[in-house]
Amino acid sequence: MPHGEVVSSAHERDTMNPVIQCDNITHSYGKKLIYENLCFSVEEGSVVGLLGRNGTGKTTIINILNGYLRPRSGVCRLFGEPMDCLSPATKARVGLLLEGHIQHTYFNVGQIERFYGRFFPKWKRDAYYELLEKLRVTPTQRISTMSCGQRSQVALGLLFAQDPDLLILDDFSMGLDPGYRRLFVEYLREYARAGKKTVFLTSHIIQDMEMLIDDCIVMDYGRILLHRPTKEILEGFRRYRFTAPGPVPEKLEGLWNTSAIGNRWETYSFLDGEHVAGLLAPFGAENLRAERLSLEDAFIGLTGKY
Repeated sequence: MPHGEVVSSAHERDTMNPVIQCDNITHSYGKKLIYENLCFSVEEGSVVGLLGRNGTGKTTIINILNGYLRPRSGVCRLFGEPMDCLSPATKARVGLLLEGHIQHTYFNVGQIERFYGRFFPKWKRDAYYELLEKLRVTPTQRISTMSCGQRSQVALGLLFAQDPDLLILDDFSMGLDPGYRRLFVEYLREYARAGKKTVFLTSHIIQDMEMLIDDCIVMDYGRILLHRPTKEILEGFRRYRFTAPGPVPEKLEGLWNTSAIGNRWETYSFLDGEHVAGLLAPFGAENLRAERLSLEDAFIGLTGKY
């Protein structure tokens, strides 16, 4: 990470209509501190991805937003209401898809639609069956006989039928093969943009996130490293490879995760090549070249390989 850099988090950005607003969230499990004074917000109509290594607290954030956990201090608001006292009307505006995708597997496709439809006033059963037609399943097929990928599509269909204004999805691509992941992403992207929905999600498959998200929140242990538009990261963040005869400091202002194998070095930066060359010149750096990055490569550049 750049030496001395304080990376702006979402609460420092102007948000006209934050659907999610988390202020000064501190949480721990026993003596293990997960976050301290964590702040971010998610604007209405945006698709925001939460990225981080295993154990950085992504699922903890999801569970706080779901109301399953109460932080030690701080407050999270959905649609302006504190999480611990959401009105029934606001709860009906939130759709959840948690790790594991779906419960009540003893139901068949038709039964589970009728079961959930009783709880949501804006229920749109056509949205559910339109998606499931792609799977070529019948209303009498039991959920327990389906593959993980098929079950995930049933869960997504139930979310679409609920017609929520905010969708919260935790590790939505878990257990899915590439074909089902692509189908899931394409339907979710179209649904979110056509209906101006707000989506907040996590996934370990960063390639899927790149196709879907407008904004990217990158977490490190206990803090947010970065919250920027995905386009800005893809267009502005670069890996720089170079050679140097001797050591280069790991921490230089404006550079991220500088490392070497032998005399072949690499570093990452939002700075242009001229500025990077100037920072590295005192250390005899030569043969500097810039490389564009995928979101996955940018994530590694921001958080480190190990």
